[in-house]
Amino acid sequence: MTPPDVQTPGTARVDLSDIDGFWTAPIEARAAGFAGLRERDPIPFYAEPEFAYLPPGPGYHALTRLDDVVEASRTPQIFRSGQGSTSVADMPPEFLEFFGSMINMDDPRHARLRRIVSRGFTPRRLAALTEEVERTARTIVDDVIDDGGCDAVTAIAARLPLKIVCDMMGIPESQYDFVFDRSNVILGAGDPEYVPDADNIVSALLQAGGELAQLMRELGEHRTQNPTDDVTSALVNAEIDGERLTPDELASFFILLVVAGNETTRNAISWGIQLLTDHPGQRAAWLADLDGVTPTAVDEIVRLASPVIFMRRTLEIDAVLGGKQMSAGDKVAMFYWAANRDPEHFRDPDTFDVRRSPNPHVGFGGPGPHFCLGAHLARREMSVMFRELLTRIPDIHATEPPQRLRSMFINGIKHLPVAFTPGGAR
Repeated sequence: MTPPDVQTPGTARVDLSDIDGFWTAPIEARAAGFAGLRERDPIPFYAEPEFAYLPPGPGYHALTRLDDVVEASRTPQIFRSGQGSTSVADMPPEFLEFFGSMINMDDPRHARLRRIVSRGFTPRRLAALTEEVERTARTIVDDVIDDGGCDAVTAIAARLPLKIVCDMMGIPESQYDFVFDRSNVILGAGDPEYVPDADNIVSALLQAGGELAQLMRELGEHRTQNPTDDVTSALVNAEIDGERLTPDELASFFILLVVAGNETTRNAISWGIQLLTDHPGQRAAWLADLDGVTPTAVDEIVRLASPVIFMRRTLEIDAVLGGKQMSAGDKVAMFYWAANRDPEHFRDPDTFDVRRSPNPHVGFGGPGPHFCLGAHLARREMSVMFRELLTRIPDIHATEPPQRLRSMFINGIKHLPVAFTPGGAR
């Protein structure tokens, strides 16, 4: 089938597979495009994006309404993840194991792996991170406070989740830049800044993933014999029903953690700074009641940023979703970015409202077994970082438009120049 010819006011034809058209257009045009789809054709069918390194696939159904995304998420026995969740194109099987870990698995494999890795995310362990998150955020602001400006992505937003994830896993500080660079390649492989040679994207992906995997295999082997209090030690020594993580499973989980835990939180923080720049009244409202507004403001940033734009599922059996008949083997892309602007569930959905409540967004994924394992930690990191920014350099604002990542999967910001009054509050 060919994509429907959907027209929306002020926009050209909507083609969700057009990375250099729809996904690089202004955010307002993207929102208008999805609004038109929700109104006229909420589950359109599209031809798949074309990649030189993959054969063309059969196409996919695009879910644009919150109800449909939630329904697909909470019925994993029908909408399956094992054939791939991070790409509408069918990736080689080794890619699914290597780069997706448990997000590319169905039960019982998914449940087994999640039970084991959950040992690293206990309430006690997450509570122990609170002090480290606060100390790191304070240091980040200390390092830029006298400069009066910086790149908010590399100097602020990226540093907090990167350090926390690396510290959790026991990665030494000397390896932070290495981890940061490789994770950029994995999630930014389609962007020439991170992979200049478009003809060698697969090689770049495999090399970046392989280097991260080797780092974790070596650390896991060491922690098996010399355990400490980090998450790697907990994972390599955790045994549930007689089962442990294999070295490859540990490596794959680390790639997932460093990509999901670093890139998505960094992009939410970056978009939050941009949103505060665009909406000074909301900044003032947040500053006027920091304790009361922070929880709702953080969720509102996640809703509007939707750092992960979509996840894919594949139908196990014939099914009807949102009134549309689908067949076994069909692919669906759950567009969180669109669902989080569904006017059926969000009043004035394109408005940034730091007091928005209720806020049933799916910025951390929909309900069900694949809901983000690190959602609590991400909220904590964002809350602490914005508290530091708003109390110490409260006039921080973007001075140029964000340089966005070329991607239909990650709503990323690569660079965001900002300015603020030097000195701030110490």
